[in-house]
Amino acid sequence: MDYPQEKIKPYSTEGKKSVQVEQMFDHIAPAYDQLNHTLSLHIDKCWRRKAIQMLKPFSPHRILDVATGTGDFAIQAAQLLQPEFLLGIDISDGMMQIGKEKVKEAGLEKNIHFLKDDCTQLSLTSSQFDAITVAFGIRNFEDLDAGLSEMYRVLKEAGHLVILELSEPQSFPMKQLYQVYSKVVIPTIGRIFSKDRKAYHYLPESIKAFPQGEVMTGIIRKAGFREVRFKRLTFGICTLYFATK
Repeated sequence: MDYPQEKIKPYSTEGKKSVQVEQMFDHIAPAYDQLNHTLSLHIDKCWRRKAIQMLKPFSPHRILDVATGTGDFAIQAAQLLQPEFLLGIDISDGMMQIGKEKVKEAGLEKNIHFLKDDCTQLSLTSSQFDAITVAFGIRNFEDLDAGLSEMYRVLKEAGHLVILELSEPQSFPMKQLYQVYSKVVIPTIGRIFSKDRKAYHYLPESIKAFPQGEVMTGIIRKAGFREVRFKRLTFGICTLYFATK
């Protein structure tokens, strides 16, 4: 099934979304962390902590962090959960190069590993991870159903999936404030920091088009997951999804 956000691409309506997303993240990688924290007013760190806490009762030994980017989630997860093995995958070498430096600075090179891989066609063997995480990257998937199916495949039976994704608030006055923020503030700050105007027009457009709440839980169930639930964070600016294989 095609979803609206799959048709929204950073630079052109022509060509593959995955190729454009890779190009975009390679381009904005040097400014990404500063931009991410600035745009979220540093609340993104709290959102990651909440997601990681969902996994703490299960003490996962092997974790796959999909769309790992510059490794923020992977580092936090390694520090808080102390898994035996954590693999971060992404299609952007530029982002992962920065992630590798951060992992080295944190002294976690033996715990966190990186691999360039396509989440819709993983090169990994089946049923090998206790937990899979995706933080702020699932809306960039070229094929959402294929990505979820692949994550289901490489997850162990009774393993857990945690997804964090930006979303649009639904209630007054946050809905109205967010519209101004997404249409004016995000593109302006993005242009100043990254010099890539299109990348930070793509961000709010992809958030707006991405399925949210009950709709997204239905899509996750369709991939085979059970016990799917979600929680809106910070007035609905971010949504946390949790599911079991």
